[in-house]
Amino acid sequence: EVQLAESGGGLVHAGGSLRLSCAASGFTFDDYAIGWFRQAPGKEREGLSCISSSNDDTYYADSVKDRFTISSDNAKTTVYLQMNSLKPEDTAVYYCAAAPGLRHLTLWEALYGYWGQGTRVTVSS
Repeated sequence: EVQLAESGGGLVHAGGSLRLSCAASGFTFDDYAIGWFRQAPGKEREGLSCISSSNDDTYYADSVKDRFTISSDNAKTTVYLQMNSLKPEDTAVYYCAAAPGLRHLTLWEALYGYWGQGTRVTVSS
């Protein structure tokens, strides 16, 4: 059973940094992508970044590509999202998700079949 668990959220002042972690387990497929998404209050869920398990290629949404960095550990069991220069508008629940068999990176949610429970990030002004 695929399981994803986010951690690392919390309260931070504007301009600060946080590193989110996504612990992944139960994968039985060779190629997949792990993506980070967020949903702010009253807004639709937004794709932020994703990383390929096969070659560590990464993809970023324009809204975060200069501030956020996605990475994974060597064992491919944890994916991180380093978030710098945080702004109040980054306040949201952050989710990681897995897309089995995804080789051409995209943040199209429909391809991500497994989701974590989310971790809340609050950025104060």
